[in-house]
Amino acid sequence: MRPRLLTWDVKDTLLRVRHSIGELYSSEAKLHGIQVEAEALDRSFLAAFRKQDELFPNYGLGRGLSSQQWWGDIVKRTFRLCGVNQERVLSPLAENLYRGFCSARNWEVFADVRDTLTHCHQLGIRMAVISNFDQRLEQILANCELRQHFEFVLTSEDVGAAKPEPRIFVKALGIAQVEPEQATHVGDDVWKDYLAARTVGMESYLICREEEEEPVGAKGLVPKAHVLHSLQQLCSLLK
Repeated sequence: MRPRLLTWDVKDTLLRVRHSIGELYSSEAKLHGIQVEAEALDRSFLAAFRKQDELFPNYGLGRGLSSQQWWGDIVKRTFRLCGVNQERVLSPLAENLYRGFCSARNWEVFADVRDTLTHCHQLGIRMAVISNFDQRLEQILANCELRQHFEFVLTSEDVGAAKPEPRIFVKALGIAQVEPEQATHVGDDVWKDYLAARTVGMESYLICREEEEEPVGAKGLVPKAHVLHSLQQLCSLLK
């Protein structure tokens, strides 16, 4: 049965970041007269992100932080771990990187996305976004010329709950006023997308554009028929 509502994850499902975090941070640092190797920044970012997410999950919303504060702290900690400690430099770095991340030049739309979204529209399928992202996602989608495809964009910052928590999926179903069995979710994460959607009664598919037949972590959890190696497969399933 064709779904009434098709919900989408975004990062690594519809879009991917063109450059590594280290490359982005290193390029911005050069504009401020600071030379830091991208590889070192990649390592520091991973440590800073893990620590921040452990202390303040989901952008620190439950602890009174905004997503901009949350990311700003990560940027500053990342550079401090690389030996950059001047606050007069760290604050503008954090501000510029937070705002600049929205630019379309930082994102690549996967080649199979635009035709798939257009095809779904032609079939009369309503679409929305469910993403563990912050308030910038609306602007990112608009800048990448994808926002017009979706009735609404629901982020974990909006809801105060992140996938795989059921609440974000239930919220989307409520907004669209459809029953779980009338909705299908597509994403790239076994636990946060494929299984989380099925927990609330939705159908779901796992997108894995890599060549391997079975995505990492999917063994015994995701039937091969539910793994998409291209969104063109989804178009065929929806006909």
